[in-house]
Amino acid sequence: MSSNETPRGPIDSSRIPRYAGPATFARLPRLDEVGSTDVAVVGVPFDAGVSYRPGARFGGNAIREASRLLRPYNPAQDASPFALAQVADAGDIAANPFNINEAVETIEAAADDILGTGARMMTLGGDHTIALPLLRSVARKHGPVALLHFDAHLDTWDTYFGAEYTHGTPFRRAVEEGILDTEALSHVGIRGPLYGKQDLTDDEKMGFGIVTSSDVYRRGADEVADQLRRRIGDRPLYISIDIDCLDPAHAPGTGTPEAGGMTSRELLEILRGLASCNLVSADVVEVAPAYDHAEITSVAASHTAYELTTIMARQIAASRNDK
Repeated sequence: MSSNETPRGPIDSSRIPRYAGPATFARLPRLDEVGSTDVAVVGVPFDAGVSYRPGARFGGNAIREASRLLRPYNPAQDASPFALAQVADAGDIAANPFNINEAVETIEAAADDILGTGARMMTLGGDHTIALPLLRSVARKHGPVALLHFDAHLDTWDTYFGAEYTHGTPFRRAVEEGILDTEALSHVGIRGPLYGKQDLTDDEKMGFGIVTSSDVYRRGADEVADQLRRRIGDRPLYISIDIDCLDPAHAPGTGTPEAGGMTSRELLEILRGLASCNLVSADVVEVAPAYDHAEITSVAASHTAYELTTIMARQIAASRNDK
């Protein structure tokens, strides 16, 4: 979108009820209605890589439904993101549910197409397997990227049943492939039992720092965000959020819940503290609505995606103003 164009925003909810009409993210226009976009919100309905409860293939549309209640002004960031940049719903990437390797290739190719237009991606999963092809595509454009990974789990294991591509292995593969900046890798929200202490040793060797959910509780969101900002610096940043970083009280609708997680308030406050980072794309994954209650998980995920989209829109607008 050129600097003199006015972005097309959400449907006016004072004229058309929020519950009416198609559920695009935040009631934004579809990509085919605007022609081009600065931030593409895209779903990946794929969950063949899960190791426990399935259902995240329905996560993207559940997040879209919950996002009907989002409003165009974000007071926490003092920004109207949909007026600052064109944000549009790019629909779904249809990936083969019976062949993980083929699905990974399909997602990577589709991400290449979207990023090739100059847009940033806000991806709605799907299980965490999808982070690997997304990171491949982002790194192809920006070089090795800093990674901020919110999750209860490390997701740096080697294989499950001999399979290299699963929702528990994407970041080991990403490190092995050289698409991550190993000076700026962080997990946030980690907790729960592991297979053994070697899991932590292997993770540290890959370059990851860990902020546990207990660290967030004891140190507070502001201090954690400050630590993460310093680690990331001005590097291009990819944020990947497994909704199970939240406690099951705040996100019951997920495949591998762990007790003792962050609150949705803590997650949102940490993200807002990262507004100065160079966020090039992001994902929110592992929402499994079959296990949700009253859209608790989907609402948390929609607000999480909204904060991430706001950060990207603000940076896009600032870049245009600088030019």
